[in-house]
Amino acid sequence: MGIWKLHGGDRLYGEVTIQGAKNAVLPILSAALVTGCVTTLENVPRLRDVENTLRILECLDCRVERDGNRVTVDSRPARLNPVPPELMTRMRSSVLFLGAMTARFGAGCVSMPGGCMLGPRPVDLHLRALETLGGEITVTDETIACRAPRLRGGHIHFPTPSVGATENALLAACAAAGETVITGAAREPEIGDLQNFLRAMGAEITGAGTDTVRIRGMTPREEVTYSVMPDRIAGATILCAAAACGGDVTVRQVVPEHLDTVTDALFSMGCGIQTGRNTVRLTSDGCLRSPGVIETRPYPGFPTDAQPVLLAACLKAEGVTEFRETIFSGRLRHTRELMKLGADIRVDDRTALVTGVPVLTGAAVTAMDLRGGAALIVAGLTAEGETEIVDRDLITRGYEHLDRILRALGADITYSD
Repeated sequence: MGIWKLHGGDRLYGEVTIQGAKNAVLPILSAALVTGCVTTLENVPRLRDVENTLRILECLDCRVERDGNRVTVDSRPARLNPVPPELMTRMRSSVLFLGAMTARFGAGCVSMPGGCMLGPRPVDLHLRALETLGGEITVTDETIACRAPRLRGGHIHFPTPSVGATENALLAACAAAGETVITGAAREPEIGDLQNFLRAMGAEITGAGTDTVRIRGMTPREEVTYSVMPDRIAGATILCAAAACGGDVTVRQVVPEHLDTVTDALFSMGCGIQTGRNTVRLTSDGCLRSPGVIETRPYPGFPTDAQPVLLAACLKAEGVTEFRETIFSGRLRHTRELMKLGADIRVDDRTALVTGVPVLTGAAVTAMDLRGGAALIVAGLTAEGETEIVDRDLITRGYEHLDRILRALGADITYSD
């Protein structure tokens, strides 16, 4: 368990280099199992979810080495061993090992996935995709198993975009005979990063970033070196903090177009936004106005993972902001904690109406999930007095050294575990 302590009121100034993307590196690490090769990944953040994923790979007899933000995975000696449930159930992304194991070994078994409690997140689309490719699925209360001695290409259609199901389908399809076509695929940038990594491994894939992806098998490579894309949600979090606190902050090593919906909202709130090839600079006087209505949607819509931190930036903004959450039914749980700071929020099912208040006051609060915890940090940075956040190892699942980064920008924040 960790404790964050903040004293709000300081403006933020400086430059930040954004970490590698959590939501890209986890499927890429799972993909390293698909064929026996030596994979060297650059820009790998130190996150609890990443370390758990590396431990799963070690349980499967992969050799893993880390040197700073470089990780090497030698999957040549990999075997289909049991993985302790306590590792699998810590993360939602552990379900991706089902597709990776099936591709490599012709069979796989994972525990029911865990992660943040954001409401029902069924894995039926994952399982239907594997069944389309010839997998035989067995589900118990605790595990999901897939058996497919010979995977075959097929047409996988997702009625609604699912990032995880699209990724699982990609992993399994790399080992399938013939062509696999995925329609209704998720279009998030992390899907494109996985495609690029799989191409580096020898896969023939096209279409990531559109709703139709084609996979025509793989000619394995012996060695692969790849750099993970920057984390757009970490970038959004820093920008929202700077907007709420006021100041002048530049985030570096980002893809500005991945942040368009967030920076458009911040611009409408009165912030100055300047973009470069791989930078975004935000200036703010801290006196914000409502951006109106924010509705989360699959990419290229407003990302659900950025909704909590933007909501936190709106707590003192002039006017009323309406947040409509269409992805996760439990995404607004953190608003109860924000109200302890004096926020004026009315929640009705998946909609939150935020009326800006002149002052927030520090209080003791609890992180309910990863992004909701980040929202508490953003709010605490603008509150008078001390805010203490009890964090059950949630925020560090997705942010590398967030306390150090914010201190370097001028924030009064500490973290202890």
